[in-house]
Amino acid sequence: MPRKAKAGKKFKLKTHKATSKRFRLTGAGKLVRTKGGKSHLRRNRSRRTKAQLSEMQTVKGRSLIRNVKRLAPNMKE
Repeated sequence: MPRKAKAGKKFKLKTHKATSKRFRLTGAGKLVRTKGGKSHLRRNRSRRTKAQLSEMQTVKGRSLIRNVKRLAPNMKE
């Protein structure tokens, strides 16, 4: 349930913790994310595929970037 604003004051911005853990901002201001599928069932994958899973991937799509920045307004590097 949303908190009510007190008289003459604004809402306190709260960071969505799951978003702040999944996404990160680079020094250039790009939004990057980690790849999924790293937790289990990795025996059948090649070493190259497993190595590619550890790389960060840039987020494309304006609406997704806007939503992430709205959920985590205080996100830093």
